[in-house]
Amino acid sequence: MDTTEAVGWGWTMQESPKAPARRSWARRILGLGFWAATCAAIAGFLGFLTFVYSLDRFEQRPETRADGIVALTGGAQRIGDAIDLLDKGYAKRLLISGVNENTSRDQIARLNPGQRRLFDCCVDLDYRARNTIGNAIETRRWAETNSFNTIIVVTSNYHMPRTLAELDHALPNLQKIPYPVAATIDPHDWWHNPAVARVIFTEYLKFLAVWVRTHLEDDPERSSVAHLISGGSPVKKQQIAEPLWR
Repeated sequence: MDTTEAVGWGWTMQESPKAPARRSWARRILGLGFWAATCAAIAGFLGFLTFVYSLDRFEQRPETRADGIVALTGGAQRIGDAIDLLDKGYAKRLLISGVNENTSRDQIARLNPGQRRLFDCCVDLDYRARNTIGNAIETRRWAETNSFNTIIVVTSNYHMPRTLAELDHALPNLQKIPYPVAATIDPHDWWHNPAVARVIFTEYLKFLAVWVRTHLEDDPERSSVAHLISGGSPVKKQQIAEPLWR
């Protein structure tokens, strides 16, 4: 049978030999795209599992003492643990970074009545930081002002990797001792607790973004990406309630 196809009025048209070649290339590109997406998904999932199972499930006291302690706001347990470390002599001063502008020193002190004396002598409040980038910037200013060489970092276990990435970028020469607070989330519950999975997966994506950003920029205070993420400067320009250092 003739391979041509009648199209009417005595005309016939033969299929162009280029059409099968174009379809072949299209199938190859689609195939490569499918396998690339599959490999990326597998790599991302393996990275997520590595991230999850690297998080601490239990709190452990620091093995060494430090010059200062930095607690990032976001949970009452973080501040309570940081004050407890200060009370036990693990450091000389404590910075609570990212305090809400409507929260006074007395209000925080009333949440920890047994350590009121520490608030009068050894606790500094930072009202300027707007996010984790701002926490790192304010921690750098505080550490440099006090000539600190080592700090204990207190934040939630799932938030610790991103916090350390920001601090390592802002303060590469300062020793950081992590103290992850594990009171709120058990990361190993992610596979049967959708709420935990959502929190940790979101934090994993943020950590990846921070890792990329901090490898491409020089300083968080001059970073256009950091300003874009923060919706402006990562730290508030005006002074809110009291000086950073008393």
